[in-house]
Amino acid sequence: MDIIELLKVILIGIVEGITEWLPISSTGHMLLVDEFLPLQMSEEFKEMFFVVIQLGAILAVLVLFWNKMFPFQFKDKSKPVIRKDIFGMWFRVIAGVIPSAVLGLLFDDFLEAHFGNAVTIAIMLILYGIVFILIENRKREPKINDIMDISYKTAILIGCFQVLSMIPGTSRSGATIIGALLLGVSRTAAAEFTFFLALPTMLGASALKIVKYDGGFTSPEIITMVVGLVVAFVVSLLSIRFLMDYVKKHDFKVFGWYRIVLGIIVLAVFLLFM
Repeated sequence: MDIIELLKVILIGIVEGITEWLPISSTGHMLLVDEFLPLQMSEEFKEMFFVVIQLGAILAVLVLFWNKMFPFQFKDKSKPVIRKDIFGMWFRVIAGVIPSAVLGLLFDDFLEAHFGNAVTIAIMLILYGIVFILIENRKREPKINDIMDISYKTAILIGCFQVLSMIPGTSRSGATIIGALLLGVSRTAAAEFTFFLALPTMLGASALKIVKYDGGFTSPEIITMVVGLVVAFVVSLLSIRFLMDYVKKHDFKVFGWYRIVLGIIVLAVFLLFM
């Protein structure tokens, strides 16, 4: 692998680490980067890589939220304390994952083939940017301020919103946050629940892509995977900390405006030069 290709992989890792947790579509951004700075690898490998690279982002979540996600707390060396509330949250998360798991198995290949293009990404960026701004302009008082208060019904409904992110450019975190806000969840709790929901969703999606990948891995492809995962992990640590600090004091409108501006730029470039 030459230095130019390595720099492209590092750039994609940075893009994934920043955009996976911000509601601006990581897959959409990575596909746009590849549209203008394409990796010199097979389309089959890139399709798999753009999903599996999210495992680096998952590891960052585990590192930062281990105490909130791991149900066994060790206060001394001999006897762990079992957190039933955390177990309960994971059961609700599993319920919330079911809609995207079922529809992902049925329609993943179809959506990749028909919607993984710059025009679709641009339209989805603009559309959900407008939705974010409209939601944040409403006067509302959150009914749920802690993720432990999210019910099974609310979790499943948020999971239904996550299904929307199967279309590139939508944003998995964006779709779940929009759903959570509409259901009366606070911004902080919505962001945290997105992290919980991401783990089984992204692990499942990555496993599905790896199973479907027919080719063996070449040395450049292995390097691409390792570098991409490591960079995504490191950048995700910073991105998640930024988001959690940001939502405590601000709304999501800035991300809505960013999506709209980027979507318009992408459409203009596509219409003028493609």
